[in-house]
Amino acid sequence: MEALTRRIEQQHVLVDRIRTEIGKVLIGQQDLIDGLLIGLFAKGHILIEGVPGLAKTSAVKALAETVRADFKRIQFTPDLLPADLIGTEIYRPKTGDFIVKKGPLFNNIILADEINRAPSKVQSALLEAMQERQVTIGETTFRLADPFLVLATQNPIEQEGTYPLPEAQVDRFMLKLLIDYPDRAEEKLIMQRVGFESPAQVAAVLAPEQIDTVGALINDIYMDDKLRDYIVELVFATREPAKLGLDIAEYIQYGASPRATIFLSLAARAHAFLNGRAYVTPQDVKSIAPLVLRHRIIPTYEAEAEDITPDQIVARLFDAVPVP
Repeated sequence: MEALTRRIEQQHVLVDRIRTEIGKVLIGQQDLIDGLLIGLFAKGHILIEGVPGLAKTSAVKALAETVRADFKRIQFTPDLLPADLIGTEIYRPKTGDFIVKKGPLFNNIILADEINRAPSKVQSALLEAMQERQVTIGETTFRLADPFLVLATQNPIEQEGTYPLPEAQVDRFMLKLLIDYPDRAEEKLIMQRVGFESPAQVAAVLAPEQIDTVGALINDIYMDDKLRDYIVELVFATREPAKLGLDIAEYIQYGASPRATIFLSLAARAHAFLNGRAYVTPQDVKSIAPLVLRHRIIPTYEAEAEDITPDQIVARLFDAVPVP
């Protein structure tokens, strides 16, 4: 444990440097930054939801600039085609053969801006890339770059011209981050900075191979078996709330999938790493669980009619499941 702690202290310097660089262009939003860092080091895709103007895109771009990796922003629109993402085969009349022109998914970090504006056929093309880290063009399958990370944004209030994301695709996102408005002090700093100061330059501080190093370190972080049981009980509570004496079964159409168990365990370790610890605490699980579970709990019509959100359901589960 002492040796692991020393390794974490050595690598934790990267976290401080990344936070400093992102802080050059982003004011506040610490929960957003921590969520992005967890996704980066755990190589998990992130879905970011918030109203316009809350720096969702700016945060993702700033994170990408801190990594010496290929970055591509894709603006999702209703007329987007699968070939616009993965690429296509082009016929060459002179030689009578086809060549493959690879699409923007062949980069390390992908910003899928307003992901819910693209139709289902585009989402299907993205689904293979997110799950298998590969794409198929014609009859050939190509492996994607390592690391490969999809950071998607969506607007919760503007529904015209949007398509609901397939549940199978939503389940592929490790975390769903909800972004709120800045407080008064932060908004005053934003007002002072934007338009009155030169745009800050974000320096690259992290190489792709260092992401693998930190990822291996996160996997070594100690998690007690009681905490593993706690995670399993939380996930099962989303499927069988009545066994815990909770009268919320009428609000849950479907509970969380087994991916929730996997991602919650991994994200809790990553959260412990961000806090410089070599072990996971119950608070790590409680801090990260809403981000892992909120998009995996499918509410019923009764829940929507009574304005009961998945976050409120998760809070009820925390009250019912004993903490080890």
